[in-house]
Amino acid sequence: MTHVPFLDLGRTAASFEPLLSAAVAEAVRSGWYLQGERVARFEGEWAAYCGVAQAVGCASGLDALRLAFEALRIRHGWAVGDEVIVPANTFVATMLGVRAAGLRPVLVEPCDSDALLHAEGLERHLTERTRAVCAVHLYGRMCNMAALAAFCDQHRLRLVEDAAQAHGARFGAKRAGAWGDAGCFSFYPGKNLGALGDAGAVTTNNAELATLVRSLGNYGSAAKYHFQYAGINSRLDELQAAALSVKLPRLDADNARRRAIAARYAREIDNPRVALPTPPSHDEESVWYVYAVRSAQRDALQVHLAAQGVQTIIHYPIPPHRQPAFPEWHALALPTTERIHAEVLSLPIDPLLTDAQVAHVVEAVNSFGA
Repeated sequence: MTHVPFLDLGRTAASFEPLLSAAVAEAVRSGWYLQGERVARFEGEWAAYCGVAQAVGCASGLDALRLAFEALRIRHGWAVGDEVIVPANTFVATMLGVRAAGLRPVLVEPCDSDALLHAEGLERHLTERTRAVCAVHLYGRMCNMAALAAFCDQHRLRLVEDAAQAHGARFGAKRAGAWGDAGCFSFYPGKNLGALGDAGAVTTNNAELATLVRSLGNYGSAAKYHFQYAGINSRLDELQAAALSVKLPRLDADNARRRAIAARYAREIDNPRVALPTPPSHDEESVWYVYAVRSAQRDALQVHLAAQGVQTIIHYPIPPHRQPAFPEWHALALPTTERIHAEVLSLPIDPLLTDAQVAHVVEAVNSFGA
């Protein structure tokens, strides 16, 4: 039987050899592991790639969100408990980052057709304490950033991008991370651009905000042993930066392969029990972090695909407002979010999949219920 893994990180790492091991070994031999030239080089490369003035490395995508929101809170004088609009169906890190910065997430239903936050209807969620909107580019697809930016400008709100799943994605002429006051990235190993462990970055065109993010992630210090803020320890290390610099030049090619696989799925999967993602608009270039289909028989579909040798993952089985960690949200009525979480299933879309493996996924999905 043909086996199709959802993601094989060992094969991914091997595809970057011998450059990857050489870069990591060089970093180890250097004897300099934090706040060195490799981090500075990758920050510059990532800023240039995203089309922004500044990128600040940190320890994870969650920390990128926390640091961005905390920097905005300090810079704009927001009070603890001020509100940030977030999509209800995002990964829990979005909410955790907002809360860690002393702010309150306000959960809003996404659009059912694309699972993204839209500007339409957001006005009814505004209060006198609303300070920002967090656009989550879920599954590698960007929100309509022109509309969200216009909404935020109209209501004098800050705009933050949770771009943890959208490395290289575009809306119009701008990449993810270049539209908002800040863009927040995760380089978790399974991302389109993945490190060898946890890593993250904040992108921005505002030099003052970048300096504040960097200080907050360095214990609140911009100068050694001088602490202007009560910060945290969240710094990108030299080994991760070295690995990311090796991988970045291939990101566009890997994303193009993901788009080719997604296009084949869209053409060839034909099963009335399985709903495919809506195609991106002409203004959007998705990077297909995951290819998330939906089915009212999702669990049975996953069992069927596993029996055919196709590994799948559910992104995500339990919505944040139903998690035990957030009892204050349990009474919320969010039917669109709950339906998405009950139906969604991610098919393999690793850029290293062979054409034969892609064909096997198509055949396996089409045979469900036959």
